[in-house]
Formats: sequence, structure tokens, C-alpha cells
Amino acid sequence: MSDQTLSQLAETLIASEIVRLGAIIKEKIAAGEQIYNYTIGDFDSKEFPIPTVLEAEIIEAYKSGFTTYPAADGEMDLRKSVAQFIERKEGLTYATNEILIACGGRPLIYSIFRSIVDKGDKIIYPVPSWNNNHYTHFTEGEHIHIVSSRENNFMPTAEQIAPHIKGATLLALCSPLNPTGTVFGKAELEAICDLVIAENNSRPEGAKKLYMMYDQIYWTLTFGDTVHYNPVSLRPEMKAYTIFVDGISKAFAATGVRVGWSMGPAHLINKMKAINSHVGSWAPMAEQKAVAKFLNNTAAVDAYLHDFKNEISYRLTHLYNGFHQLKEEGFSVDAIAPQAAIYLTVQINLVGKQTAEGTILDNQEAVTDYVLNNAKLALVPFGYFGADRQSNWYRISVGCCKKSEIEAVIVGLRNALSNLK
Repeated sequence: MSDQTLSQLAETLIASEIVRLGAIIKEKIAAGEQIYNYTIGDFDSKEFPIPTVLEAEIIEAYKSGFTTYPAADGEMDLRKSVAQFIERKEGLTYATNEILIACGGRPLIYSIFRSIVDKGDKIIYPVPSWNNNHYTHFTEGEHIHIVSSRENNFMPTAEQIAPHIKGATLLALCSPLNPTGTVFGKAELEAICDLVIAENNSRPEGAKKLYMMYDQIYWTLTFGDTVHYNPVSLRPEMKAYTIFVDGISKAFAATGVRVGWSMGPAHLINKMKAINSHVGSWAPMAEQKAVAKFLNNTAAVDAYLHDFKNEISYRLTHLYNGFHQLKEEGFSVDAIAPQAAIYLTVQINLVGKQTAEGTILDNQEAVTDYVLNNAKLALVPFGYFGADRQSNWYRISVGCCKKSEIEAVIVGLRNALSNLK
């Protein structure tokens, strides 16, 4: 009996490599190993609980019977609250018909791609970046990779994008960027916006426009002197071409509460709403009602963000300092100073080294396995985010990091590095 062939999409879709790595880590932990699992872009709710005010509002909403279908584009009170929150925090003005609510960022990104991209359309996105390769595959678009580097803090530049902008349909950007935790500088983002505006102005009336998807799900989490910039504030003309991805998942350690939103041109938001309606990707009614009240509680929001950012910054900074101490000791590691999000970009350059058992680490996968098995440190290579498979840069996520374990992590890594020749 021959194998049953499924759809072309199903047969060619690449499963999440982070999920695969997570399964290996779970097996090790189940076997009794102490693993410092810094792979997943999520939070340990014991370390980072959601705001108590939000939790109380969710419970009250369920008690009040908010358990039915929500409005297709999101409950009006929530869309009003989002509009007020964004205007208060970012100075952006959006009407309620320019805002769409969904169960997190993923369905919004999916509906953006589905609403804009036709088969064969050019989609420009940087690598490393989160899942743009998969969403491009969903829509059968043409992958235009912009390979970013340390010299530009792993953010794409206008100079890199410019040769590909002609005829493109979607420019998919994220700042702060997952996986790097780095951000666009003002001048660079302005230059990119100018490319988009000029390209759209050059197209004939009625022609398909070039849109920018701007994923800013981490924008509230900036540290030190880092400033978050967005295209519409820098270039108001970009409002016609920009569709934001945003929500509470990262800002309030609420990945499981599932409330996200997009802001963009009303006609595009309306098409996204239609797609999400067929998929059924609404945020739950009770959570919507709760978030609507919480976002209007300015004191509670600001107090939570203050404490939350301090806790994230502590972990990022101490891990960064630890990696730089190892670098100063002569080990082949490095790190980029933390700017934003919950991620630290680190380099582990061990290909060609020999273990105490005589095994040569002949590729980056072997390095990743060595660090996991000998330092008990689990982290995600940039190769899992579309970068070259032999890239020696990694993402560390601190959402599940305990402050008390950071010293042990650095000691364990030092010992593992010391055992190499």
C-alpha cells in the first residue's frame, strides 16, 4: 500500500526546530539532569507572573459570564483601550476600525501574509528572524533574505534592502528583533521608510502597494539608553503602508493569555478580520474584557512594566557580563550588549576544538550539543532562525532564567570550555 500524499504545503513545511530541541531538553530533565533551558521565548510564571490586576480582571470577567463569541474584529472596549494605550505610550493615533484583535501575534502575522501576498510575490525579510521563512512558505512567496551581521547589530540596513525593493509586496521587519534583542536606530529606520515611500510613489495608480509589517511585540522592553522607534512616528506617510503586530504576550509576561492586536489601514484590517473569522482566531471574550480594563489602569501598567523590566534587565546584564568575563579569560565566546526584549545574543566559536574524549567539534550542531551536554546550557543557534547553519551566534532567552542560577551557568560553561583543546 503506497503512502498517502498530503498537500504540497503539509509535505514541504519544516517543523519548528526549537520545538524539536525542546523535546530533547525535556527528555534530559525527565532523566534527572540539571539543564538551564534558555531556548524558549516564554516565561516561567513563577519568576514572571502576569500582573495581579490583570489576573483579577480575568477572573472577574469569567465570573461575569463573558464566555461567548467576541466581535470578529475584537470587542469595542478593548479596541478603544488599545488605541488609548498606544497613543499614550507611542503617540500613535488609530481609530477603532484600524485595529484588529486576535489570539496573539501569530494569527495576525498569518492574516497579514494571506491578505497581502500572492503566489510568487517578493517578500523581503532579514535573517536571523523569527518564522518569516515559514509564513513566506505558507503563501508561496519568493524568499528575499537580507543577511544581517554583528556590524549592524544583526538588524537589516536600507543599503541591503534597496536592491530588492523594486516590485516587492511585503517587507517583514521586527524591532526589537527576535532572536537578537537588538533594535533599529532612528536614521536606519528612516532610510528604510524612505525606500518604501519612494517605491510606492513610483507605482502606477491602482497597482499593488508595498507594505511593511512591523512586529513590535517587544517594544515596551527596552533597557538603558535604548529607544524604540516605529515607522509611522518617523514618517507619517508610512501609516498607509504599515501594519503593526503587537499585544500583551511579552509586555506583561502573558504569553498564555492570548491577546494581540494589529494596527493598520482600515481596508487591510478589514480583510485580515475576514481571514481570522474563518480561522476562528479570536482572543477569548473574558480575556478581552479584562485587558480592556487593565490597559486603562495606567498606574498598574506602569508599575508592572517598571518592575518587570528591571528583572529582565538584571538577567540579561549579568549573563552578558559573564560571557565577557569568559572572553577576557581567553575563551572563544562573545556577546552583544543587551538592548531590548528578553534575548541576549552570544557567540560560541568552538568548531575545530577537540573534547577530552578526543572528539572533534566539526560543525555548529556539534558545538550546540557539546554545550548542552557538558555545560548543561540549552540555547538556540541562529541557524534555527534562517541564518547560515554554521553561524556561531546564539539566542539566550531569559524568560525562564532564575537570578540565583546565573553564576552556576557561567561556571558550568567555563568548565566545559576549559575541557576543550
